[in-house]
Amino acid sequence: MKEAIATTKAPGAIGPYSQAIRVGNFVYTSGQLPINPATGAFPDGGIVAQTRQSLLNVQAILEEAGLTMANVVKTTVFLADMGDFAAMNGVYSEFFKEPFPARSAVAVKTLPKNALVEIEVVAAS
Repeated sequence: MKEAIATTKAPGAIGPYSQAIRVGNFVYTSGQLPINPATGAFPDGGIVAQTRQSLLNVQAILEEAGLTMANVVKTTVFLADMGDFAAMNGVYSEFFKEPFPARSAVAVKTLPKNALVEIEVVAAS
């Protein structure tokens, strides 16, 4: 059985999807754009600020599910420009500690709303 997870502390879905779904002991988040839920806008500061906001959105969804970033077992990072990898990685390392989750990072042609980054995670309780 699946259960939708939703919080106003992260941006609402902009399509027919849930912020996250819990199935058994796992929570799967949708990709989180760097939208500040209070303003509806991307933060100023390029890839560093956008990565931080995307991860804060992930964190808020996990907290709603009763989890933390320490519960994350897999992440997928979508970048508009692989040249931003090092800067993204610097911010990413502030949110995750050892043992680090497994991760994929890929460059894509474009992201919704022309974001620089989008991040999704799988967490286990």
